[in-house]
Amino acid sequence: MADSYVRVRGAREHNLRTIDVDIPRDALVAFTGVSGSGKSSLAFGTLYAEAQRRYFESVAPYARRLIHQVGAPKVEDITGLPPAVALEQRRSAPTSRSSVGTVTTLSNTLRMLFSRAGDYPEGTAERLDSDAFSPNTAAGACPECHGLGTVHRVTEQSLVPDPALSIAEGAIAAWPGAWQGKNLRDILAALGHDIDRPWHELPRADRDWILFTDEQPVVTVHPVRDVGRIQRPYKGQYMSARRYVLHTFADSKSETLRKRVQGFMVAEPCPVCAGRRLRPEALAVTFEGQDIATLAGMPLGALAELLRPTAARPDDEVAPTLARDLVARIEVLTELGLGYLSMDRPSPTLSAGELQRLRLATQLRSGLFGVVYVLDEPSAGLHPADTESLLTVLGRLKEAGNSLFVVEHDMDVVRRADWIVDIGPRAGEHGGQVLHSGPVAGLADATASATRRFLFDTAPPAARTVRRPTGTLTLRGVTLHNLRGLDAAFPLGVFTAVTGVSGSGKSTLVTRVLAEAVREHLGDGTPEAGEDAAEAGPMARAQLTGAEGLAAIDRLVRVDQKPIGRTPRSNLATYSGLFDAVRKVFAATDAARARGYTAGRFSFNVTGGRCETCQGEGFVAVELLFLPGTYAPCTACHGARYNPETLEITYRDRTVAEVLAMTVDTAADFLADIPAAARSLRTLQDVGLGYLRLGQPATELSGGEAQRIKLATELQRTRRGHTLYLLDEPTTGLHPADTEVLLRQLHGLVDAGHTVVVVEHDMGVVAGADHVIDLGPGGGADGGRIVAAGTPAEVADAPGSRTARYLARRRARPDAS
Repeated sequence: MADSYVRVRGAREHNLRTIDVDIPRDALVAFTGVSGSGKSSLAFGTLYAEAQRRYFESVAPYARRLIHQVGAPKVEDITGLPPAVALEQRRSAPTSRSSVGTVTTLSNTLRMLFSRAGDYPEGTAERLDSDAFSPNTAAGACPECHGLGTVHRVTEQSLVPDPALSIAEGAIAAWPGAWQGKNLRDILAALGHDIDRPWHELPRADRDWILFTDEQPVVTVHPVRDVGRIQRPYKGQYMSARRYVLHTFADSKSETLRKRVQGFMVAEPCPVCAGRRLRPEALAVTFEGQDIATLAGMPLGALAELLRPTAARPDDEVAPTLARDLVARIEVLTELGLGYLSMDRPSPTLSAGELQRLRLATQLRSGLFGVVYVLDEPSAGLHPADTESLLTVLGRLKEAGNSLFVVEHDMDVVRRADWIVDIGPRAGEHGGQVLHSGPVAGLADATASATRRFLFDTAPPAARTVRRPTGTLTLRGVTLHNLRGLDAAFPLGVFTAVTGVSGSGKSTLVTRVLAEAVREHLGDGTPEAGEDAAEAGPMARAQLTGAEGLAAIDRLVRVDQKPIGRTPRSNLATYSGLFDAVRKVFAATDAARARGYTAGRFSFNVTGGRCETCQGEGFVAVELLFLPGTYAPCTACHGARYNPETLEITYRDRTVAEVLAMTVDTAADFLADIPAAARSLRTLQDVGLGYLRLGQPATELSGGEAQRIKLATELQRTRRGHTLYLLDEPTTGLHPADTEVLLRQLHGLVDAGHTVVVVEHDMGVVAGADHVIDLGPGGGADGGRIVAAGTPAEVADAPGSRTARYLARRRARPDAS
């Protein structure tokens, strides 16, 4: 009989210790272990990477030459490995032109439905091609907004926020600062405008010309300088505030300048297509009385209901065939708890978990069999109720003849596995060993396993005293997305968990509405859109009828999962600030002083000490024909980042490159007597990141790791006054043992007198909170309401809450989540 196992021999990728392991095919296999133990190195870095390499070996020699640069996994031999498909927790797509419809290819079928079976206006000579129904093509995009649905413009209010100021006092806030701004003010004075009169007292015609004219007159300016300075006249050309803002936003290479002027722009629906993104000809075609933009904007669940009558028709015409395909694919998405999404929802607004489930649903309909699906924490970001649906879908993939290799921390998913590969015992250099590979029950005998306790311990959690609030922050009449006239009360001085199924409105309430209200109270009313959200288009502002208790908050800290950088140049050491201390230590050595090296010599971001081949990145970009680009180690410095002369300087027999290669745990011992570095390293250990390398590129960090790095950086700071900490699913990507470490830090903040609010699905975290706010009952239009609020015990007994039974089970048994 054919061997039914994938047999790995001598795997040593990253921290794997030349391991041998046999893994069954046609099974659900869970890879477990603490964060950084090596489970992803085995599942993705070894098994999937080798399957990918073997596939590329079969393609053209030119492509093989490029793949060789990327490198093969460090493993002696793997037998029995089928073709593999990876579903990773990748962050969202870079632009708003990517949407739920494009990720799932549902939009292709919907466009075909309108092209072939839509109702056209009378007199239409011929049917439109399906491309004419896409806002991402020249044939379909609205010519005014180029298919984006929004246009950016400026108004007098956006350019001049304080009309009581004069031009000389800086009334036109949108203008640049320093010399360029003074130059424009001097030009206006030379043109005869009164720059010392309050803005609101200037004639309307003058104000409009100053802000909006397209004229660019050139005049002679006689500048007024300080006594003793040269006061030569010069020719100056005027540029209106609107022209400056739009020109800078469109053409500036400086991201800082572009973000600054974006704050003076108003995004609004396109006046031509009313935000519908398409040409009039496409919007004139209807199906079931609706145009394609309306159907693309409907929740997927509602769209399926609208299409069911057509899909139920027994004939083989175009419309029933396409409708049946759409309904069948939407049903899978609904089963995965994504029925609240609309087809036109921009990808950048989706969580990594939502994106992964969209790809999973697409794979389920692909009809593949005999492949290995390698999944990265498919339960991440899922409410326990949604996790049950996920397990059903995974079961169907297995029944179709596929193997499922799942890196997972959710003990409920692990219990349902056929086989478990537990890596450990700890993280980084203290991990990389197979502690158990076999049926789940066998892990009970692996005494060194950190997973064992959480998988089998059934003792009830220790009783704890719920903290008493020091006050209450109340938001009234909240309206944003699916929150409609909601009243929400957040107790202060305690730990609050906000729960609910996917799409119920948790993140909207906490990271958008609550954060905006506190920011405005503290004097920073600028929406914190972030790069991803900015790409997704204009952010709607929350509407409130009232807010109480804001005066008790002195400071706001938001800790999200956005990357700490987008290239290998960004890393843990630079982001946390500890690398400044390391560079000073090297610059203070006798050898460095003798050569005249300063701390700047040991920076890989500036010319001098860095390797110029890779410009200090340690990696070079490798562009692959017809494939996504990737990074390969620099051929000159081999990833060290520095030139040979810099690496001749050592501190305690270690080069600066070798210090960057140390883990946090190793560096904590090595730099224990350097206070500035020791403090940073200690806080990184306190949030469970001791296994990360100091120079680990940001591109290799998960969203959960990035969030904990930000938290550690914040914990280093001196905290004065009452701080409100907002965290969005801080346990994502964490083993239960690592979650315990993180929670000690968060509860420590509350014990120090601060307030912590987390959006969370981990019922262990929720059970240990002081207060719970549960939204729902469903997602999208079926959510947006507070169905229960109170202590964990009170919410566990609340009728109508989908969280209640999972929370009650967790309170009775700590491993049930």
